[in-house]
Parts: sequence; structure tokens; C-alpha cells
Amino acid sequence: MKPAVPTDAAKVRATADHALVDACTDELLAHSDSAATQPTGDEQEPARWWPNPGEDPLAEFADVTVSYAGVPAVRGVGFPVPAGSIVALIGPSGSGKSSLIRCMNRMNDLVPSARVDGTVLYRGANLYDSRVDAVEVRKRIGMVFQKPNPFPKSIYDNVAFGPRILSFRGDMDEMVERALRRASLWDEVRERLTSNAFGLSGGQQQRLVIARCLAVDPDVLLMDEPASALDPISTARIEDLMRELTPEVTIVIVTHNLQQAGRVSDFTAFLTVEAPSDGGAIAGQLVEFGPTESLFSRPSDERTEAYLSGKFG
Repeated sequence: MKPAVPTDAAKVRATADHALVDACTDELLAHSDSAATQPTGDEQEPARWWPNPGEDPLAEFADVTVSYAGVPAVRGVGFPVPAGSIVALIGPSGSGKSSLIRCMNRMNDLVPSARVDGTVLYRGANLYDSRVDAVEVRKRIGMVFQKPNPFPKSIYDNVAFGPRILSFRGDMDEMVERALRRASLWDEVRERLTSNAFGLSGGQQQRLVIARCLAVDPDVLLMDEPASALDPISTARIEDLMRELTPEVTIVIVTHNLQQAGRVSDFTAFLTVEAPSDGGAIAGQLVEFGPTESLFSRPSDERTEAYLSGKFG
């Protein structure tokens, strides 16, 4: 079975995703340059926003609304992200799933028309507090997009990119190997680390992007339909990899594949698109959140049951 041919909408989305990655990269490079000139030791203000690492739930959405140019994409959403779990976001197109997970690593900040209201907690701290550095957030919360987006560099340099920017002082070869092993890619590329990453297959490129994220030891990995452009074999490898990474890494995945959500996730949030009772604009909203097994087998809301049974979406 071959992967689906990209539609115009998919191409537009991939272009937008790549633009966000480029913006994040530029911001990281600028942040790295400015950090080199910052005072050290007692002169430097401590990172007060980094609280107890044992906090659970690891993250939480509380009454979160995301709007673009004043138009809400998703409204009033709240649910926890338990530490060490895989949380799947499911629902029809336009229900705000991608907008929501991009709140977790402040990527919506890079969209000029975007506004985020409500509270996004991470280890007990509000990620949108004025003291929080969005670049620091993205070092701990990585993101993988629908279409693989390796840099036009060698396989080795792709994985080493983040650690180099962050002035990693350990054994770079060992770090690259470890990241590639964690991404289940080492055995396939160990003899071609100096080759251009674009020479890899689509599934390998996606695992390389995951390895690039893992190289900086993220706490959370956000995955926005990471296997929708891949063939079934590559999809299975990505799913196996997700289970291998937890509980060391907490994963939040957006997927339109209900079978995939059922296979890999511990918890599921179902969102749909509806007009609010007060007659406001149509926007995505949370219908139900809970353990995946119970939500799929015994949904508490008839809208969830209708979606899972294929009556809409």
C-alpha cells in the first residue's frame, strides 16, 4: 500500500510547518548568540519558572482558547497530560487539535495573528507567564510535524544541530549514536552518517527528525500526525518507537487514525467543531477526555460514540 498523494491542502500545511521550523531555528540561533553575552554566576537572574520536576500531571490545559485574527480555532479546552504517558488528540479536521498542542511549546507565538487565552501549565508553571522564555520551553518540549523536515545537512549534522547550538561539551559522536539508537535508526544509517539526510526514505527522515529532537533530551515530544504521510511499515515503526520512548518521554500526538490512537495512546482527548450555546463563532471544543480503553469502549458522550463509529468526521 502506497502513501496517499499529497493534496493541495497538505502541501500548504507542509509549507506552513516548514516555515514554523525555520522561524524556530532562527529564534534558537539568535537566542544562543544573545545567551553567550549574558552575565554568569551571581549576576544572572535564576530561572524561577522551572519548578519541581516531580510535578504530575506533567502538563495541563485549563480553559484554553486559541484564536487567529480574532477568530477562535478552539475554545475553552481543559485536560491533563499525565507524566510518562501518550496522550492522543482525535477529532474531525478543524477542531483545533494542532493549534492546541502548539500551545505546549509556544509555537503559536511565531504566528503573528495568533492569541492564546487560558492557562497552559507545565510542571506546575504557567508557560505563558511573562518570565517564561519560549526558546527555553522548546528545548524541553520538542515537536515533530506531519511531513518530515530534516535540515539540508548530513545525517550526523542533523542530530548534532541542537547540542551544538546549546554548547554541548560531551562526546558528540556518542550523543549522536545514542539519539539515533533511541529513534530506532542507528543500524540503518551507521555507515552513512556523512550522507545528506534527504537521501533517506520518508520513514527514515521522520525518525531522523525524532532523533534530532531526542538529542537535546526533551521532557515532552509533540507529534502532529507524524505518520500520515508514511507507508504502513514506516507507520508501524513510528508507533513502536513511541511506546519505546515512554515513560522516559511524555508524548502528545494528534492523529486522524482512530486505530493508531487506540494502539499507542494511554489517554485520549476527543474534540469536535460546534457552535457554543451562546451563539458565538463555531470553534473546536473538548467533548471527552479519559483513558483510551474506556473512551473507545464506553464513551460517556453520544458525540464521541458517533465519531468513533464513523457517523461523522
